[in-house]
Amino acid sequence: MAPKPITSPVPDSWYPTLSVSMLAIGLVITASFFIYEATSSKRNRSLAKELTTGALASFFLGFGSLFLLLASGIYV
Repeated sequence: MAPKPITSPVPDSWYPTLSVSMLAIGLVITASFFIYEATSSKRNRSLAKELTTGALASFFLGFGSLFLLLASGIYV
């Protein structure tokens, strides 16, 4: 029985689209985080909202960067 080669669950043709869309979403979430921090006072800030927004931005920017590397031929 011959072993099966490891393949990506996402087609290679989707890498550029996923990269651009995830980076765009991550940048919008990051911008909303900065606007929230700049416009709210220290008494009105919510730690849960800050952590949620930061985690979402990190997720989208991280996977967007991964797909950007994959789309440019750098396989990590």
